[in-house]
Amino acid sequence: MNVQPLFRHTLLATAIASASYFPTAQAQQEVQEQQLDSMTVYGSTYRNTATKTQLSPEETPQGISVIDEQALEARDADSVAEALRYTPGVNTELRGGAVSRLDLFNIRGFINYQNFYDGLPLLYNDWNLQTQIDMQAVQQVEVFKGPTSSLYGAMPPGGMVNLISKKPLPDAYNSVELSVGTNKLKEVTFDSAGQLGSSDLTYRFNGLANSSDGQAETSENERLMLAPSVDWQMSDDTLINLNAYYQKDPDMGIYTTLPAQGLFQDNINGDLDEDAYSGDADWNTYEREVLMLGYKIDHQISDNWNFLQNFRYQHGDAYQENTYTTGLAADQRTLGRRAYLTDETTEGFAVDNQLSGIVITGAAEHNLLLGVDYTKMESDIGYEDAAAPSIDIYNPDHHQIVGSALDFAASGYSSQFTLEKEQIGVYFQDQLRIGQWVLIAGGRYDTFESREHGLQYGANVDGKIDQNNTSWRAGALYEFSNGLSPFISYAESFEPVGGLDRLGQTYEPSTAKQWETGIKYSTPNKQTTGSIALYRIDKENVLTRDPNGTPYDKIQAGEVRSQGIELEARSQLTRNLNLMASYNYQDVEVTKDNSGLQGKTPVWVPDQTFSTWASYDVFNGPLAGLTLGGGVRYIGEAELDALNSDTVPSATLVDASIGYDLSGLSSAMDGASVKLTANNLFNERYYSCYDGLNCWFGAERSVQASVRYDF
Repeated sequence: MNVQPLFRHTLLATAIASASYFPTAQAQQEVQEQQLDSMTVYGSTYRNTATKTQLSPEETPQGISVIDEQALEARDADSVAEALRYTPGVNTELRGGAVSRLDLFNIRGFINYQNFYDGLPLLYNDWNLQTQIDMQAVQQVEVFKGPTSSLYGAMPPGGMVNLISKKPLPDAYNSVELSVGTNKLKEVTFDSAGQLGSSDLTYRFNGLANSSDGQAETSENERLMLAPSVDWQMSDDTLINLNAYYQKDPDMGIYTTLPAQGLFQDNINGDLDEDAYSGDADWNTYEREVLMLGYKIDHQISDNWNFLQNFRYQHGDAYQENTYTTGLAADQRTLGRRAYLTDETTEGFAVDNQLSGIVITGAAEHNLLLGVDYTKMESDIGYEDAAAPSIDIYNPDHHQIVGSALDFAASGYSSQFTLEKEQIGVYFQDQLRIGQWVLIAGGRYDTFESREHGLQYGANVDGKIDQNNTSWRAGALYEFSNGLSPFISYAESFEPVGGLDRLGQTYEPSTAKQWETGIKYSTPNKQTTGSIALYRIDKENVLTRDPNGTPYDKIQAGEVRSQGIELEARSQLTRNLNLMASYNYQDVEVTKDNSGLQGKTPVWVPDQTFSTWASYDVFNGPLAGLTLGGGVRYIGEAELDALNSDTVPSATLVDASIGYDLSGLSSAMDGASVKLTANNLFNERYYSCYDGLNCWFGAERSVQASVRYDF
């Protein structure tokens, strides 16, 4: 039986609704064509992060934020951390602006190192080898708030980020962009799509090459990225996608820290400059190379049932030479250091099998999802550590360390071990509609195995973890005819804790529970959307630094409670003017602890954040083709360290952009455009800290000018 679905499919609903806003038939047709083309842009293999279906996120009784391609381009977001700057509930760039080799952020107070790319996890070895997806390959960023383990298995309780890749297109499209900017930035990007001849194959191929100086003295950044993808419409019911992603980072800036004294705390020697660097130019290396190969099989079994298999293989290497801080002398300028190196290789794969279908039972329409996913990873990790000369951070000599003279054997920290992880999950979900009610319920059973074996910090280890967990999710949403949709939900997370403590003991697993309630709003034409959400998350067995161990030793401090409120709104106020705004207030506290942290707030958690962005497009007159954009970001105070001995100051940052379509000057320049963007326009000094010895400057002012040609 052919069932007509009551649920709104994300893009089709947007196409129909948005068209009703425009007054003329011609404009209406143009918008319908544009939005229906968007369905092709995302492709039949796209799944909404919050439900693993093609249903609208507005029908999901849990928080989700979406950053689309237009927003990414307007703000010149080059990394995941930068893309998340305007998202409520997310604190990004935790190690400042000079550190770019890792995507570091927390969601609702909980740090998250695990990103997803097209619904599959980017394998991370818990050390320094994290795969970063360049924004040139990304169509959209989706942030799923709160526990997500009922669909994705092991995840932190604050939420997750899923990056949606650019998909093959049937119509020919080509773009080349050249950019220059501050810190000697030089960049070229390209994007090409279309049909291969008269075949059933469509493709997408985009890439990037860039180089620049880093924010810190003597540092540099360099990247090459290529991301090809091909769709084969094997039959009317079956599509096969083949995709690859290659990235080489010969140089990725710095990873060192600075003391709070000299940044925002008083120092008898004055304030440090924003390009201050505590490392050594002769012992500062980070090289990374990543290759991913994948496929997707999307098969329409019948009018109401669909099967999707999503598979990706991943291989990565990273080598690092660096220093870390051991203490600041009484003169408040001499910084003690040690030198270390890491050599890491990771290989593995992930596969997700999804069977979805629509079933009608009486007055209820069920959108069912059944799935099985499997992830396997093996990583070889080498680590060495040695004494290094101290440095005068006010009159630095960045050429003191001689690699061949470092005595790694004397430290006793030598490591050469293997980390293995394996996870299999079985999940189900029923998202059903009864009249104006939308209900969701789901669960997932996971088994997780991990093993670390070899030499670790001078001692032989062979630690194993064998855990299993069942995670649940339930929620309800009611759609009023005036566009308001109140909702309530409950969700759980499961997070296996790998590794060993300083005594060689394995950690306990962590679990968390969230209650969330709020209201979502949308006008019929989607011209204005918004949401308000109140949440509370309780997490057990939180992992924190061991005060009696090395900088790498950690303990489980007990329990943490995170509660807060998030507001987010977007509106097309006029045909020319678009406005978005978001606000988050959060209260995060260690509620149980065995080392004096009870009642304290974890680091990297600002008490509140606010952001707004406005864009104005000129369609008529002599300035037709001009686009102006500007935004303000407020980052509230955060704690300096785990003991809350001081606070990191708040900051207000301003970003701006201006673009111009050159076809307004001459038809001969059709397809050409220019753009100028500035982040932290007024060069505000701001900071992030793990403790008093380990702080970072926020990103300094950056300006980028680009010229682009679409054909």
